[in-house]
Amino acid sequence: MSGLWPMKIAAHRGNMRVMKRSRRLSSSSLLGVFGVGLALLVGVAVVSAAVCTAWRLRQTALLTTQSEPFEQHGLARAHGGGKLLVIGDSTAVGTGASSPQASVAGLIGRNHPGLEVVNRAADGARFADMARQLQGAGLAEFDVILVMGGGNDVIRLTSHAHLVRDMQQTLQAASRLAPVVLVMPMGNVGNAPFFWAPWTWLMTRRSRELHALVRTEAAQTGALYVNVFAERASDPFAQAPERFQAADGLHPSDAGYALWYAELNRQAGLDARLKGLR
Repeated sequence: MSGLWPMKIAAHRGNMRVMKRSRRLSSSSLLGVFGVGLALLVGVAVVSAAVCTAWRLRQTALLTTQSEPFEQHGLARAHGGGKLLVIGDSTAVGTGASSPQASVAGLIGRNHPGLEVVNRAADGARFADMARQLQGAGLAEFDVILVMGGGNDVIRLTSHAHLVRDMQQTLQAASRLAPVVLVMPMGNVGNAPFFWAPWTWLMTRRSRELHALVRTEAAQTGALYVNVFAERASDPFAQAPERFQAADGLHPSDAGYALWYAELNRQAGLDARLKGLR
């Protein structure tokens, strides 16, 4: 009997080692399954984001081909109510609006039929292009110049030094052509549904820096800065994108442009200034 005890003990120890190995294999298998599942989820998310981004890019291209800057001439000359020059990027063109009349320039023209509206804005323009848009306006003098843009400088990562130079050139040139210059940069680009994290964080930071720079340069040139930047929690474009964003998730909709027009009036008294030109 005494000889059986060592054998029983050895067998027991062998069984324990087998059980431990089985538990380790089971744990490893579970971790492997979890890892594969996580990788699949990440892969699905990446593919979904890529598909969504491609769709939005097609929507942006479509909206760009459909957009047309609003201008007003004949009726304005008959009424004789002053001259407005609009320069900038696609937001000044009105890309995303259902018609040119629903853009900011169109809303201004509708409420001021005696105002001549000249629009030199172009899709994709940066501040460097806006300075050239002013040159394209010739030697004509205007009562008010509205500058709308900066989003392309944010998205296309224009360097700080170049942005300062281009902005100074644009605002200084505008101040020589009109006694009143309004500058309204695009809002918080990082809140646009077009972008995904972590790109959204970079776009928000650069948008914040853009507005700080515009505020400084506008003060130095005598231009009026109109602020439509907001953090996500208080940004209507982020809280109700289906209302304020166009189909591409980047440009404003009719309601978005109407909101910006309201801010032009609230912060800079645009309508009152234009009525004073009659």
